[in-house]
Amino acid sequence: MKHMLTIVLITVFAFSTPCFAKGKSSSYVNGYYRSSGTYVAPHYRSGKDGYHNNNWSVKGNVNPHTGKSGTKARW
Repeated sequence: MKHMLTIVLITVFAFSTPCFAKGKSSSYVNGYYRSSGTYVAPHYRSGKDGYHNNNWSVKGNVNPHTGKSGTKARW
């Protein structure tokens, strides 16, 4: 019984972890200068997965690092 409970708990934990369930959920971007000379401050960006609607900048989503709501339209 203890063995079965351990397996269930490990399975639940593994599938509830964001990095396992969705791949890499965010990444840190170092500050840099654009070719125009504009400085872009260091920031986090949502993980790249090819889906527009689950990016932090889209309405209905919230950036977990800043608490800001998205403003871009959903597709």
